[in-house]
Amino acid sequence: MSEHTLAAEPTHSVWDRSLEPRLRIEPGDEVQIECVDASGGQVQPGMTTEEYLKIDRTRIHALTGPIWIEGAEPGDVLEIDVLFTRHAGWGWSSVVEGLGFLKERFREPYLFHWQLDGESTSSMEPAVVPVRPFLGVMGVARADDGAFRTRPPGPFGGNLDVRELCAGSKLYLPVYNKGALFSCGDGHAAQGDGEVCINGIECPLDVTLGFQLHKQHPLAGPIVEASDKAAADSTADAWVVVETGTDLLAASRAATGRMIDLLVERWGFSDIHAYILCSVALKLRLSQVVNEPVFTVSAALSKQILPERELFPAR
Repeated sequence: MSEHTLAAEPTHSVWDRSLEPRLRIEPGDEVQIECVDASGGQVQPGMTTEEYLKIDRTRIHALTGPIWIEGAEPGDVLEIDVLFTRHAGWGWSSVVEGLGFLKERFREPYLFHWQLDGESTSSMEPAVVPVRPFLGVMGVARADDGAFRTRPPGPFGGNLDVRELCAGSKLYLPVYNKGALFSCGDGHAAQGDGEVCINGIECPLDVTLGFQLHKQHPLAGPIVEASDKAAADSTADAWVVVETGTDLLAASRAATGRMIDLLVERWGFSDIHAYILCSVALKLRLSQVVNEPVFTVSAALSKQILPERELFPAR
């Protein structure tokens, strides 16, 4: 086993199998990888919303790589072990007009800055949000020729935004090209299910990844082997809003909106802060799909995040 380092620059913001690899490694090697934040280093602490609106959005999802894994061929499986993550002590979340799960309700652009204190952040009082850093984007080069923007994920991985991919977890991806050509980026210090406002806590992230190769094992798409740490902010004790309907998207939006209303009414958050908090901490789940055509969606926030409250205190 060899250990390598790979600096972030020069980054790339497309999937393109013609990109030259920046590093060549053997299966079993580990790589310490530097990743800038999703903006490509354009967002900095203290930046105003007006300044944020002027960033170059073609640089979104600035990725580090590609990494060539010797011996990787189409039909193989690449195993990526997330061994270590380290944030830089700050992050950001935003609302952009026309984007997000509740874009009809939240139209005004907004930028929020987070101070990350080790394994939690208290930047949005009175909430205390657990910090569980992970990479939002990990993928191999697509099978197609050409340059493809990074927003849509696919069987190659990419912009998965799976919060369970923190340290201790593993990701398995099918290989489509010689060398696999792995790239990663879009560090998140925390993220709720659905990433409803369009961001988690976006942050620069240093990671150490291990790479293994499984020869000729057909795989239709990504598989995640999550670690126990991914459940550290468990919603076993939680506030849960439940919605039922025949339209899953409508029910999900209704559940998210009601959670925002609850945070505003009972904990005193502003609308926009409640929306961002849901984006970085909400667990949005399908509770039942067996009573078709009626489905049930639950939106949960861990009680660990919020100060203790009684919804209906005694008079």
